[in-house]
Amino acid sequence: MKSLLSFTFLLVSLLVTKAQQYKPVDEKSEIKFVIKNFGLNTSGSLTGLKGTINFDPSNPAASSFNVSVDVNTVNTGSDARDNHLKKEEYFDVAKYPEISFVSKKISNSTKEGELFLEGDITIKGVTKSISFPFTATPKGNDYLFEGEFILNRRDFGVGGNSLVMADNLTVSLSVVAKKK
Repeated sequence: MKSLLSFTFLLVSLLVTKAQQYKPVDEKSEIKFVIKNFGLNTSGSLTGLKGTINFDPSNPAASSFNVSVDVNTVNTGSDARDNHLKKEEYFDVAKYPEISFVSKKISNSTKEGELFLEGDITIKGVTKSISFPFTATPKGNDYLFEGEFILNRRDFGVGGNSLVMADNLTVSLSVVAKKK
């Protein structure tokens, strides 16, 4: 019985420690969004990506993401619009300088080469569960994580009751993570 317990402990230890730690590389990553404003697609990006990624491609369930992005870096190509987005009605960066994401579950997707990520995103102090498919492509010792999801801005109190801005926006992620 004692040897069975020892074997089980060793097996669990190996599975838990197999996930490698990675750090997102902000300057090589892209976090983009697109939303309709006055009927036209308006795009933007965010930088200041930081956090920790634990990833084991052979055991996605042992993987995790805990990352954030600096909302002060919002860039839509218009300084006036960017400054407006930083105000209280939109991102309220003085009070909420970061958007964060913490994974709850990572699993294999039904599509070959794709994984499925479930977690909590926090914007303006409001936390909502999201889920979306993503890919993890090895780049030497590093990884490229790519995915896309849709958010409803009103769920987070962003943009008030604007009638000229669409409720939903698409967020695209291309995150390069360097092995620690």
